[in-house]
Amino acid sequence: MVKRVVKKNGDELFPLGLGAMRLPTKNNSIDREVAKEYILYAIDNGVNYIDTAYAYHGGESESFLGEILSLADDDGIKYRNKVKLSTKSPSWMVRSREDFDAFLNEQLKRLQTDCIDYYYLHSIDLSTLNRLKELGAYEFLKKARADGKIRNIGFSYHGAPNEFNDLIDDFDWDMVLVQYNYLDVNAQAGIRGIRYAYENDVAVFVMEPLKGGILAGELPKEVDDLFFTVSNKSSVDWALSWIFNQKEITCVLSGMGSLDEIKENMAIAERVETGSLSDDELDVLNKAQAIFDSMMKINCTGCGYCLPCPKGVNIPDCFNVYNEKYLFNKKVFGIIPHAMVNYYMVVGGITNKQSSAGLCNHCGRCKRLCPQSLDIPNELDRVKSEFELIGFNYHIKFIRNIAMPSITKISKVFDFFKHF
Repeated sequence: MVKRVVKKNGDELFPLGLGAMRLPTKNNSIDREVAKEYILYAIDNGVNYIDTAYAYHGGESESFLGEILSLADDDGIKYRNKVKLSTKSPSWMVRSREDFDAFLNEQLKRLQTDCIDYYYLHSIDLSTLNRLKELGAYEFLKKARADGKIRNIGFSYHGAPNEFNDLIDDFDWDMVLVQYNYLDVNAQAGIRGIRYAYENDVAVFVMEPLKGGILAGELPKEVDDLFFTVSNKSSVDWALSWIFNQKEITCVLSGMGSLDEIKENMAIAERVETGSLSDDELDVLNKAQAIFDSMMKINCTGCGYCLPCPKGVNIPDCFNVYNEKYLFNKKVFGIIPHAMVNYYMVVGGITNKQSSAGLCNHCGRCKRLCPQSLDIPNELDRVKSEFELIGFNYHIKFIRNIAMPSITKISKVFDFFKHF
């Protein structure tokens, strides 16, 4: 296993990072014993990058990691000194220049550390970044680094393909966090954006390598049969190997929920180096992508030529979520369609400016620009009817302005009483 190097600072990272967004839960809270066991196992066996965020687990993720990383190993070395720690500023909650500092100071306290190694602006697209810049985001980031509170500066991207390169050029970023897997080759930043970041010495960290877990389970039979012609590797192995094989990727974040998952994913990370997949394996993965493409309800390639939409619709992401529902039909908590949750989060407007299908006014600009000759306005109508139920905009406002802030306030109350 060869560690990946962050070009701008020389940090050597294990190719697999631990994402703390989906820690195991028990009674609606983090299952502390299970999570503690596998986090310490991961660190003891080479994982040296841990990622969290202000809002994960209602704020409990940061506080929990602060407790875990304050522990020491058998040699008396604190776990905090064995890892690079990453978290994110909750961009959708920032309303003033002072908010940036308030959130960062709270995060330092939660994480029980004096400095955060990798600090991101969370859930950024072009309009969100422009709003944060007006509030003094860049000045805040530079000062926080000068004061020793953060070391490296980046953003997690949730925007359209045509905006990504402009964001990379807008600031001297150290790293970027993007969604990427063998189904989302062209979604959001996509492979073109990843290569552009790499060429500009911006380290690329990957989230959703298993597409929220749906690439870790049962795949369409045609894909399973195809994979089996070359190897009996698991679906997880195929998905992670595809990413680890690419030289542009610095570190892959996986939200592992058990010790077995940690061991499996670490073994894959140790085995697959850049450029190590055989021609047969790459050919099978290309064919698997083609099978998935053929099963798409809307044959969108995610090229982004239809953007920008005058009304702000993120057309590729709307179609991507729609296709996901019919490809996998996965459920959250066994009840809520995974695609529905994804729609609310990605384009609904909970964490970013709303860019959902319902904003379309059938101007026809996108239809004229589409290389696939898709009837985009009518396809967007299908997406809207599928996901934007009665009261959709009120649901978004409630979740964004009431539910999420309330969860954060409740988590602060729990944090307060933990000191007694």
